[in-house]
This record gives sequence, C-alpha cells and structure tokens, in this order.
Amino acid sequence: MKLLLIEDDQQLTSALQPLLRDAGYALEIADNGIDGEFLGNELQPDLIILDLGLPGKSGLDVLRSWRASGNRTPVLVLTARDAWHERVDGLKAGADDYLGKPFHTAELLARLEAIGRRQSGNASNELSWNGVRLDSERQQAHTPDGRVIDLTGIEFRLLRYLLQHPRDVHSKTRLSEHVYEEDLQRDSNVMEVYINRLRQYFGKDFIHTRRGQGYQLAAEQSG
Repeated sequence: MKLLLIEDDQQLTSALQPLLRDAGYALEIADNGIDGEFLGNELQPDLIILDLGLPGKSGLDVLRSWRASGNRTPVLVLTARDAWHERVDGLKAGADDYLGKPFHTAELLARLEAIGRRQSGNASNELSWNGVRLDSERQQAHTPDGRVIDLTGIEFRLLRYLLQHPRDVHSKTRLSEHVYEEDLQRDSNVMEVYINRLRQYFGKDFIHTRRGQGYQLAAEQSG
C-alpha cells in the first residue's frame, strides 16, 4: 500500500519514516504543499497524511484542490492546529480523519488502518479471503489449514493490497506501483516472483492469471 506523507517538520518526518515502513507502507514524502499536491495526483497513493501548515501552499488549499479535481484518495490531516473549528475546516474540505499533534504513533497507525478498511469496504479489522487471513500487526498470514506464515515486507504489502481489492484484476505494473516506493521501483516482471510465492503459501488456485490483464484472487467460495 502506497502512502504519501506531506510534512515540513523534518524531525517528525525522520521519526515517522521507519515506523510507517515497518508497518508495511511503501512511503513517498513531500515537504511542501506544491510538491505534495502534484505527488498526490501523479503517484495515485492509497493513503495520504497531510499537514496543514505547509510552505508553498497550505494543506487545506491542497486538499480542496484535490477534491475539486476529483481526487478521492483518503486523507488523514495531521497538524498542530487542533482547535475544533480547524478540525471542522479540514473535514469540510474533504479530510477522512483528523489527528492533532502531539500524538501517539499507535493511534496514527490505527487510524490509517481504519481509513484503509473503510476505503476497501471492509468494516472488520481483519482482512481475509477464501480462508486466508492477514494479521497486519504481526505481518503474518494464516492459511485455511491453520499454518502461520511470517511474510517478508514485499509479500505483506502485496497480499494486503490484493485482499483489500479482492475482485479487481491487477496488472503487474499496478501492483508494482502500490508495493514499491518510487525510487525502488522494480521491473514489473518481478511481481510474478512474489505472486508465485503467495501461491506456494496458499495454493496455486488462490491467485488466477488473467491472460493479457494481470492477476486476480480466485472467486470467493460460499460457505
């Protein structure tokens, strides 16, 4: 899952980078409103953390511009401006959630998880499909027969993205864009290696190949 962090506090950014990466996010960063607005459109991230007090262009103006142009990427506003009327302004501008500084990192991660679940239409705090369950906190997968699999970072990001969009057909390029950070982009054919790893864990029929299109999770089994 690709996350764009738009924050001009370099100390906070440095502290959040390892936390967010360890939580399984492919992270992109901007330190001003102009670059942040551009990347929010260009990269098509899955989630955005947006500070309001940005140089170049305020976070509220960036958010209003996104929403006016049809960009519906979920946004968590993260700012020291924690007066109630500023929270209202952020939500009215199109924010999906609001967290004031200072904050506990555990709450930030929990709010990001909740936004991601809502975006994928999953009210539960657990991602699952055809008996495969994902423990996002431990980055482990549970197989239908009860085995527990410790996932690598890329395996976790890939499986989480597939489980969040289980009915979609995903091209190799699309998967690569949502699993890797921009400066670590790999040849999209590498995705085939990770797809095959997930098939080894969960069965070759867990992920179907749609010739000329990409990959899709097998249809959900009833019962």
